[in-house]
Amino acid sequence: MKQILKRLAAEEDGAVTVDFVVLTGAICTLGLVVVTTFSPGAINLANEIENTLDNVNP
Repeated sequence: MKQILKRLAAEEDGAVTVDFVVLTGAICTLGLVVVTTFSPGAINLANEIENTLDNVNP
């Protein structure tokens, strides 16, 4: 049993997996923050463009 615990403590495969999970979570969070920050501005710009195009006489 001691040998199994020593081998488990010496292996680093799990640590690399945890690093990638944390990194993926951080990237997803950053993406969510960017989308929620810029969405209102993009929606307002789209509405302004729509209003401008609606007022153009062909």
